[in-house]
Amino acid sequence: MENSNEISAREKILAFVPDEELLFADGFDDAIIGLDTNNLRVVYSKQKMISILEPEMGLDDAIEYLEFNTWCAYVGDKTPIYMDEIDVFEP
Repeated sequence: MENSNEISAREKILAFVPDEELLFADGFDDAIIGLDTNNLRVVYSKQKMISILEPEMGLDDAIEYLEFNTWCAYVGDKTPIYMDEIDVFEP
């Protein structure tokens, strides 16, 4: 997190939803981009998750790790959503 005085996305979500209602991906709080309010599922950016692991693992290994260990894991109805950020307004 850039500024220690800023409230993290996780903290913002927890201010409105009790912790026991949500599942978080450990170590990826900086990749949280929202909350599915219909199903109370935390939404993560795949690109931001990759950028968190890339400095230590390299690009290919980070993607492989996330695909195998995180993005394909189903842990119940509250499994987080992992999405690709696509800017449809960019040419």
